[in-house]
Amino acid sequence: MTTRVTTRAPSGRRAARRADLLAAALGALLVVLAAVVGTVIQHANGSLRVNWPPLYASWSPHLGPGTPAALAVAVLVIAYGPPLAARLPWRVLVLAGWLGSMAWTWSLALIDGWGTGVARRLTTEYEYLTVIRRFDHLGPALRDFTHHILLHHGPDSWPAHVAGHPPAAVLTFVGLDRIGLGGGAWAGIWCITLGTSATAAVLVALRALADETAARRAAPFLVLAPAAVWVGTSADGYFAAVAAWALALLTLAATRSVRAPSAAALAAGLLFGLTCYLSYGLTLMALIAAAVLLVSRTARPLPLALAGAAAVALVFTLAGFDWWEGYRLLVERYYQGAAAVRPYAYWIWGNLACTVLITGLASVAGLRRVLAAAPPALRRLRHGQAAADDRLAAVVLAALAALLAADLSGMSKAETERIWLPFAVWLLPAAALLPAARHRHWLAAQAVLALLVNHLLYTGW
Repeated sequence: MTTRVTTRAPSGRRAARRADLLAAALGALLVVLAAVVGTVIQHANGSLRVNWPPLYASWSPHLGPGTPAALAVAVLVIAYGPPLAARLPWRVLVLAGWLGSMAWTWSLALIDGWGTGVARRLTTEYEYLTVIRRFDHLGPALRDFTHHILLHHGPDSWPAHVAGHPPAAVLTFVGLDRIGLGGGAWAGIWCITLGTSATAAVLVALRALADETAARRAAPFLVLAPAAVWVGTSADGYFAAVAAWALALLTLAATRSVRAPSAAALAAGLLFGLTCYLSYGLTLMALIAAAVLLVSRTARPLPLALAGAAAVALVFTLAGFDWWEGYRLLVERYYQGAAAVRPYAYWIWGNLACTVLITGLASVAGLRRVLAAAPPALRRLRHGQAAADDRLAAVVLAALAALLAADLSGMSKAETERIWLPFAVWLLPAAALLPAARHRHWLAAQAVLALLVNHLLYTGW
């Protein structure tokens, strides 16, 4: 009997590894199909409104000042990331994760050069910085905000990104300008610095919700994420970090792994409220928050978290901004633009190809393991017998559910490589479930993907 067990186990591991490779191959095939079919559609009628489907990008092979740094960071993380993640003191690991993500994101951004990659990214006609002066008087600007969402206001209409988000997004950059950090360079620095802190937030949440071992296994994959191509530089990277810290604080409160769980719950609510006023679509983060509470088997943080979120909503409402009216008008504005012609039948699966590109093939393989283990894991969760990997899988599944809900809504046709960053950071930990002996191989796949995208394409964000 012992012989049969020991011979079957290696066979089962080999089968699982083959299934991982097959899942990664199917993810790559999805990207190729999206590129080929999308190119045919775009050349036929231009309805996709992107130059290099499924990404908002253009073919532009190039090297840049960030190239040597990006290669160096990739090699160092692949070679030393897994062993360092296993043995560094926990607090040092969290800081190292943030700094590593920052180094990776900065180096990728600088492949396009300082101006193109960072300083001018947020100064285009679609971006927030073009309307800073219109917020010299905050009260009237907020009370009037919804009046400029639709395009029929002509030159007074908000540019696309301002119209497409609640006012906390543009107010962030107004605030930076008010304290003397105006302009595209400081905006880019802000987005990269804050955006990369999502790595630290996810590590904190994973340790509290799953366990420290799972968090340590995930750390190198969070650092070397292909998503860094778009975190540097877009405001959505910053949004992702705010949402990630909200979930991290909620997790600390739910698991009572912090000295003041009540304060953590209230702070989580305040950040959730801010998240909803940064982007309408990020209300879907509530699905991940619900998963955190269900896995923790408690609703104790909920009253304070709801109070914090309500306080943010109250402040904006008293200032004159109606969130529901803003969202209603946004839907109308959305279909006044490219969304009116972008075909839902393509983007419903083309968006998923974008997700493969931002999360990488390692996450696809890890997600295969999450889905394969989901039925027994959910049963163990229901009976209070869940292991650490079960709890990690539950959060990944919730993030996938939120992403799929955004996809089905039709309000995310294209540009999801940027828009879905807040969901993507919670899919990345799926790679932690891959065999530790193969982590370096999978990390290399993540790095190669990001380097190819950033060197072969000029991305729009």
